[in-house]
Amino acid sequence: MNRTLAPGANLTALRDHNAALVLGLLRDAGPDGASRAELADRTGLTPQAVSKITGRLRVAGLAAEAGRRASTGGKPATALRLMPEAAHAIGVHLERDALTVTLVDLAGAEAATRTSPLDLGADAEAVLDAVVAEVARVRAGAGGSLLGVLGAGVALPGPLDHRTGVLRRVTGLPRWDGFPLRDALAERLGMPVVVDKDTNAAALGLVLRGCVGAAGSFAYLHLGTGLGAGLVLGGEVHRGARTGAGEFGHQVLRLDGPPCRCGNRGCIEVLCLDAVARGDTAEAARLLGTGAANLVRLLDIDLVLLGGGVLLRDSGAYAAGVRAVLGGAPPVAVVPARERTVVEGAAELVLASLFGRGGRDRHRALEEAGLAVPSALTAPSPGTARP
Repeated sequence: MNRTLAPGANLTALRDHNAALVLGLLRDAGPDGASRAELADRTGLTPQAVSKITGRLRVAGLAAEAGRRASTGGKPATALRLMPEAAHAIGVHLERDALTVTLVDLAGAEAATRTSPLDLGADAEAVLDAVVAEVARVRAGAGGSLLGVLGAGVALPGPLDHRTGVLRRVTGLPRWDGFPLRDALAERLGMPVVVDKDTNAAALGLVLRGCVGAAGSFAYLHLGTGLGAGLVLGGEVHRGARTGAGEFGHQVLRLDGPPCRCGNRGCIEVLCLDAVARGDTAEAARLLGTGAANLVRLLDIDLVLLGGGVLLRDSGAYAAGVRAVLGGAPPVAVVPARERTVVEGAAELVLASLFGRGGRDRHRALEEAGLAVPSALTAPSPGTARP
């Protein structure tokens, strides 16, 4: 599979867990950067190890000097910063009725974004054609082939197998069951592809972009053409043993309720969407709050975040309704990136492991997708950590 990189962005420099950790800290530090001493202190690596890693990152074009720190009596320390333009990632958000594609740099900053209509229930080839065409347009609009692209992250409704990129019986669209979206799209795009549920991608992006503060666990509730949740527990996205966690919309609230697209009756998704269709925002928000309360009681989460196209059209009313059910604990907030939350998270599916983040499922999925990334599953090399 072909992978185009920006000049100097040699990913062999990243085939090391410690290098990924250092690069992640440089991303967090922003334009002001971090000194080698600061990097050593935060990683627990020896100053010698940090010097070797930063040297490789500079040669690869991934890091550069960011000036000198104020002297504290000795020689002023040189700060290093991430070079965001060294490479890029593509994020793809497949909704039931829309397709959004974004191109971001290593810092996650947007280079170009396009949104167009889509029928996710159409023939698979038509959907693939639409994605390939939009990716080409986004890349052309941001400089075309001059931009190095590491891969594409694709976020869409589930259920699906995150590790293999194979779709399951997508709610309301059973014809996708068993479709190998990751491999099919990777062949068409000529680059590695990673696939995840839209809510999981959003949750990952919220963590990596620092949008959740000190919250160690939270639920991202997404109300659009469907209803789902992305769960972060202990700082990592919780996908479950079969990557099926987060089917929030299919908890049954009324045993004798209306039939749901999943085959059950009385699911919170069908009840909530019925309320939306009637224009009863207060009832939709109450139902959403009831589901959120179930999650809070079950998982004792620190924060509830709200997003999705339907919810964002009246976010104040939904937030107030959910808060009323929860009684003020835990806090409830609307996602800061609003409509871009999922597509930004989709791009972070590719970038996460470059910065030593994302968990075991994330690294396994990227390795199986063919993206050369550092392994975060092994301990630092002997002799590099401080005693």
